[in-house]
Amino acid sequence: MSPEPYVAPTDRDILPSERREFVRTHRTCIFGYGRQHDGPAMSVVYYIPTDDDELLVSTMAARSKARAVARDPKVSLCILDERWPFAYLQVYAEAAVSTDRDLVIDVMMAVAGRMSGQPLSDDARPVVASMAEQEDRVVVRCRPYATFAQPPRHLHRNDQDEEITHWVSATLPWDAPDPV
Repeated sequence: MSPEPYVAPTDRDILPSERREFVRTHRTCIFGYGRQHDGPAMSVVYYIPTDDDELLVSTMAARSKARAVARDPKVSLCILDERWPFAYLQVYAEAAVSTDRDLVIDVMMAVAGRMSGQPLSDDARPVVASMAEQEDRVVVRCRPYATFAQPPRHLHRNDQDEEITHWVSATLPWDAPDPV
């Protein structure tokens, strides 16, 4: 995890390269997926970005996230900024479930490091492997294809209505270039 997560600008839309940096340097998101009945489901999760821009999420095979991805691979991850005023970035992705045990353990180790702010030692690996086995853990591999950004907006007092501005953002392809 980056020691300093990307801070979104408050005076303009977030550039495509900045959107990718935002995703790579944060650690929590709302994982959204379609349900068979009712509206979409959402849960807060830690995610692990990879060097090739996949976003990895650990879950139990019996949980709804894994079952839903097997039905429909389209998911959304709402990447959260943990500072106020917070920004968020919606990531649209194609997801697949992986049962690769080494990957499952690697992701669980990485999630523990992101949760605590420091990597787990290799001594913890057997304990994590046992937990992965007991909980029948899998990894949801999310490959982003588009993003939608929401910049941070904040009222510092109730009389600043003339200073507050909003603009319309757009959904952009994940690999979109920055405007020249």
